[in-house]
Amino acid sequence: MTANPNFQSPEFLRLFETYTASADSIGAKMTHATAEAAPDAALIVATAADFILFPGRGRPPEVEGYRLTTRGFKELAAVSHLGPALASLVRLRELDPEGTLWRGETERLLAATVAAREANSVALWRDDIAVPAYRGRETAIANMVHYACEVTERYIARALAHPETLTAADLRTHYLEATGDAIGASVPMNKVMIATFFLVGLDTGHRVIAWFERHRIDWANAMVLIVGRQGRPTAGVTWSTNAVCSMILASSHHALPLERVYIAPHAPAPTFTYPVDLAAVSAHEAPMRKLWWATRAMSDLGPMMYEGYPRFAPGRGGRPVLQPDTTEVSEMPAIGGPEDWHALNTRMRVILEDPRQLLAGCVTDYAADQLQGNGNDPLKAVVPGLDGTDYPAYFS
Repeated sequence: MTANPNFQSPEFLRLFETYTASADSIGAKMTHATAEAAPDAALIVATAADFILFPGRGRPPEVEGYRLTTRGFKELAAVSHLGPALASLVRLRELDPEGTLWRGETERLLAATVAAREANSVALWRDDIAVPAYRGRETAIANMVHYACEVTERYIARALAHPETLTAADLRTHYLEATGDAIGASVPMNKVMIATFFLVGLDTGHRVIAWFERHRIDWANAMVLIVGRQGRPTAGVTWSTNAVCSMILASSHHALPLERVYIAPHAPAPTFTYPVDLAAVSAHEAPMRKLWWATRAMSDLGPMMYEGYPRFAPGRGGRPVLQPDTTEVSEMPAIGGPEDWHALNTRMRVILEDPRQLLAGCVTDYAADQLQGNGNDPLKAVVPGLDGTDYPAYFS
């Protein structure tokens, strides 16, 4: 006889659904009862672009955008991407050195870089982009961006004239690390990339910390959900690799218990457009609270069922400290200070190689912790790769 692949014992199916996989299950009722018996604590929901605060006790939600809708993000990201863009062109030429694809894309990058350099100015950063966290650094940012574009243009022009120079070793020597003199680079492009990553984190962290501080959240009892996709499909799925988690922890002065932070990459994220319809946002509160409590209620069974056995204690995602003989790391390393370029450059390698990492999260935690340690004053933070770096003075 051939077994029916779709057969299910109705008696066992009923037993299965008695506990789970049903809105009327024991598990669902336990979740509901647990939520009902708990205080109506503040719930923070983070999506890929926004924070939503549900204060509880029937109060309306509040929304703070922190990524794609923020001024200056795409302009800085465009400069951050110059290094990976050139590395991608090197790879394209390696795959088909005699083809036309690498040359056509190289020429396209050159044209876009020239246009960006010509649009760059102190006024652009001061008056048009006008990010409060960048106030006082607009001239330095404009000089850095001009330098980055100009050096990139020189490198591309040389590669088009002498294609044999478009190699990984040459890119590192004359562009990324600026130890060679073929294009007259005086500052490593690695410093520019770290500076732009840090500036994004500085702006985001400054706004987010200020927003949370206005609400005086009881962090010890706060409920946090990070939902939906964060960056590339494999990224941000753990506490130590999620830049949003780092920002929230810094905002709480690290008073938020990690066991109250749940990352749910497969959960549907609340979506809305600006200006925000708060009534529509409010409709997401009940399902988000249900998701948080469903996770929490299951966790609470552990100590009841296995008292006397070692309990789970979430770590704070300690960063490994690089040693002179370190050849590999499993997490982004600790940063010893704004001149710790061994750690900073290692972080850039890690965000490219580790699929769990958010590309824009390279130094977000470092920026947020600097802000929190300096009263959320951006001018007191040190921007590695910008502050104290001698870029040519194109603007004054």
